[in-house]
Amino acid sequence: MTMTLSEELTWRGFVNQTTYKDLTEIDKNRITFYFGVDPSADSMQIGNLAAALMVRHFIDRGHKAILLVGGATGMIGDPDGKKQERDLNTLEEIARNKKAIAEQYRTIFAGQDVEIVDNYDWFKSINYLEFLRDVGKHVPMRQMLGRDFVQSRLSEDGAGISYAEFSYSLIQGYDFLHLYRTKGVTLQVSGADQWGNSIAGVDLIRRIDGGEVHVWTTPLVINKSTGIKFGKTEGGAIWLDRNKTSIFKFYQFWLNLDDKGVIDYLKVFTLLPRDEIEDIARRFDEDKGSRLAQRILAYEVTKLVHGQEAADEQVRLAEVLFGGTKISLTRSEFEALASEFAVANVSGSIAETDVVAALVDVGLASSKSEARRFVQTGAVYINNQQLHLEDGEMFDLSDEYAIIRRGKNTTALLKRN
Repeated sequence: MTMTLSEELTWRGFVNQTTYKDLTEIDKNRITFYFGVDPSADSMQIGNLAAALMVRHFIDRGHKAILLVGGATGMIGDPDGKKQERDLNTLEEIARNKKAIAEQYRTIFAGQDVEIVDNYDWFKSINYLEFLRDVGKHVPMRQMLGRDFVQSRLSEDGAGISYAEFSYSLIQGYDFLHLYRTKGVTLQVSGADQWGNSIAGVDLIRRIDGGEVHVWTTPLVINKSTGIKFGKTEGGAIWLDRNKTSIFKFYQFWLNLDDKGVIDYLKVFTLLPRDEIEDIARRFDEDKGSRLAQRILAYEVTKLVHGQEAADEQVRLAEVLFGGTKISLTRSEFEALASEFAVANVSGSIAETDVVAALVDVGLASSKSEARRFVQTGAVYINNQQLHLEDGEMFDLSDEYAIIRRGKNTTALLKRN
């Protein structure tokens, strides 16, 4: 049975706070809504991706999406959740970041009926006194001072807050008012951390124009094993830009997720239908060792963000690295992996001493004696084949490129001179 939008969003876990008294209101009439990202960096992270995929479900049910790039709000920076003042980006950085975010919008929403806008386009010509008179006059100070982050920053132990950051929610609230007036926007969708800023717009529209608009937020995705915000790793955030998080690292992040939350992540981060996800969950539960859910999740998210060709290549690379059968590297595969792993140059025929030197060179062993012990105990593999070298025996490296591995997962590359 086909689900309504409210049922779909509930099943996928996209319901947090909303001003709708009845969730089914979003099922009744076509809505024009907006979703925004500030260009504080030159890429979105996977937290933004979760909210963007919620937007896709609204679009798929016939609602009209306005995608906002916050060129104006990005000049200030959202202070919510920050313990101290942000460092301001330069105008050149903001311009570069805006272009990058807009391009990611076009990728994620390729083929969808969306409109991209920049709030700098309407703020650049606003007169300050006019803004205070026509907008600021309608914003109660008690409401703004009551925000948790403001109270924290103004407390005895707080770092304080500038007038600019204090005014951020007013600026974002005006975005909602402007889009309400010019585009007929009656709903803002966002992540849970934007609830306070979004409500500022609802209140502004009610006070100035007497209009009724709404907010729908999705919960922040939490890693069910660590309890921390999803996508925060020891190596930093997981970005959508391949220059900040390589496609290999992006794919491996999803592939290496533990079992605990992977089905929930399939609901949030893919567009697979409910019956397919439930079938994956059933098969995965029968054989968790297959890592079926992780493999499908990694492929689907990589395909969405980086394209099918890139996703197909990552499947092949994972097979080459961890497949367990003898597989040689092509030049393109080697080049894709060379930026991820250390590379040792070797000759065509290598003896134990050459392998020992290579293991130390690429960091798979801390000393020659340790490397020699790894070789002699069968802990070293070349192209997934266990290496056995008798005294004086040579290993013929017939391929130009090869994978050298110690144990199950400690990997480097070999390049034949």
